[in-house]
Amino acid sequence: MQRTSVKRAREVESIGKQAIVEGWIRTRRDSKGGFSFLELNDGSCLANIQVIADAELENYESDIRRLTAGCSVTVSGQIKASGGRGQTTELHASEVEVHGWADPEAYPLQKKRHSLEKLREWAHLRPRTNTIGAVMRVRNRICRSIHDFFQEDDFLYVHTPIITASDCEGAGEMFRVTTIDPARVPNTPAGGVDYGQDFFDRPTYLTVSGQLEGEIYATALGKIYTFGPTFRAENSNTARHLAEFWMVEPEVAFNRLPQNMELAEQFLKRIAADVLGDCAEDLQFFQDRIDDTVLTTLRNLAEKPFHRISYTEAIDLLQQSSEKFEFAVDWGADLHAEHERFLTEKHFRAPVILHDYPAAIKPFYMKVNDETVCDRGATVRAMDVLVPRVGEIIGGSEREDRLEVLTARMAEQGLNADDYRWYVDLRRFGTVPHSGFGLGLERMVQFVTGMTNIRDVIPFPRTPGST
Repeated sequence: MQRTSVKRAREVESIGKQAIVEGWIRTRRDSKGGFSFLELNDGSCLANIQVIADAELENYESDIRRLTAGCSVTVSGQIKASGGRGQTTELHASEVEVHGWADPEAYPLQKKRHSLEKLREWAHLRPRTNTIGAVMRVRNRICRSIHDFFQEDDFLYVHTPIITASDCEGAGEMFRVTTIDPARVPNTPAGGVDYGQDFFDRPTYLTVSGQLEGEIYATALGKIYTFGPTFRAENSNTARHLAEFWMVEPEVAFNRLPQNMELAEQFLKRIAADVLGDCAEDLQFFQDRIDDTVLTTLRNLAEKPFHRISYTEAIDLLQQSSEKFEFAVDWGADLHAEHERFLTEKHFRAPVILHDYPAAIKPFYMKVNDETVCDRGATVRAMDVLVPRVGEIIGGSEREDRLEVLTARMAEQGLNADDYRWYVDLRRFGTVPHSGFGLGLERMVQFVTGMTNIRDVIPFPRTPGST
């Protein structure tokens, strides 16, 4: 007798097989005919498998009739065709072994529906709910698609450091890493912190991006991607921000901005197609329970071409629209979520790639355009991919490969050139055009599932005042 998952046991091909299925009880219903119906789930799929436990079983009275939501069991028996609505198979038990009991008076996940806010209080139990289970299966499929997409195109997976001395975004919202005892801080003669006595001999932080280190390997090995945790010490309690989240960042030597935009579009289309193909049951759950536009929006992403317009054109569209925005629309200012959603949900009704942003609002490493690109001010070859519901989901650019322009931009933004000496060297020794972008995994999961709060699409959300 082989162990099988609930997902496999529910398939028509399993009918007639002897199987062992293990998981957690969702419900138990006793019949007057001398048997009980157990709903069993193991997390492998959204639906449960129905177990028929006969009163003739040795532990029927002592164990089976005491089972409640949350109890863990191993059920051995035969998988048979089911005449019940919405189920192809059912498991007729020859043995039921109880591993762990769950006190029905104390177990919080009873049959009634709980709000997502309430479930965050039970981070250790919420994976057992339909919603979080479905989110995590979709998240897993997205992660697999990310690796498949790049590996099939001969990208190298590079692990960039989590501990770093460089601030890629230049915003200063970084978590400091130190072994200095806050009760005995060493000082320099001038009264500042003496980082020479710290573990790394300098101010050190948790990374906000692996991009800069990724450029090192792209300009040596051609095509690379990173995929790992990143951190932002941004004191923002919103449904869109986390202190710890996951980023995938490809970087490609010799790619310019048009190739970068094409790569981003094909990347998102691949993820959407894979999820549509492999997560139909979970997506239908989100469609029915969370957001009834999930399937249409995801199909549009997979099938429709993305619109590409410049930042300047987008500003003109927003200013000419009759829409009332909370935040003003001015050339030279970053777009807000309401502006991004107007473009994707109301104007184009499709994903949009904005490109060529004002240089003043973008980091030093983005390639500066010729002055002829826009007469309102200097622009850089930056791009943002915008999607309905979420807004910006990808940010990227062609990187500045000209030594003199890069150093001038660093000086403009007040960066210490010594801290980026190795980065400048990439422009001194065999510089090449190159481009890349970053996709926040949690934003992608939000888009696919329709979940409105980013804290519900990561296993353990890290936010201000909460760990």
